[in-house]
Amino acid sequence: MEVKKSPKADLENKRTIFMQVGLVLALAVVFLAFEYKSYDKRTLDIAQRVVEDIPEEIVPITDQTVKPPPPPPAAQVTVLQIVEDDVEVADIEINADVDLKEAIEVYVPPVREEEEVVETEIFTVVESMPEFPGGAEQMMGFIAKNIKYPPMARESGIQGRVFVNFVVEPDGRVSNVKVLRGIGGGCDEEAIRVVESMPKWTPGRQRGKAVRVSFNLPVRFTLQ
Repeated sequence: MEVKKSPKADLENKRTIFMQVGLVLALAVVFLAFEYKSYDKRTLDIAQRVVEDIPEEIVPITDQTVKPPPPPPAAQVTVLQIVEDDVEVADIEINADVDLKEAIEVYVPPVREEEEVVETEIFTVVESMPEFPGGAEQMMGFIAKNIKYPPMARESGIQGRVFVNFVVEPDGRVSNVKVLRGIGGGCDEEAIRVVESMPKWTPGRQRGKAVRVSFNLPVRFTLQ
């Protein structure tokens, strides 16, 4: 005898639906597994806390007493001494009468000569710089003629340039000679000696007036 199934009880037609539902449920389980987060449990032990007892610093209160102001000084009493008006004063007679015919000399005040004020300011650059008599060539010739090589520098082989600074005064004199940079061996002293022995220069001028001008001069020492 052949067994017959009802079409409603046949599950072969619903196999695709069951497979799709199963896949959806499996994907949902996998998604939830990835999204699940776990945290480490932390236990807080309240018994291990230690309370530090920090003593409060108490600032002592100082009693600042304000001194009372000093009493005002006593009023000074000025005693007036009355002097009797019995002092005799000599009468001085002034004659202001002048004869119209009498010639009166005209008073002429004495003429005071103005003293020339020497300027103490030292210029470094002026309108007209000071110049050695005859120019720079004559100055170099004067130095070469009058300079003497120090024996100590000659024996030690010292040579070079000594930079000398000096002031040309308004009258052309050379003053305040000093060495800015020397080489030693007696060359510095010799350079000062030669510069101090120079004749009077043509002074520098500023606004048409002779002034003090600072001048730098290198003096060369060369062994031959």
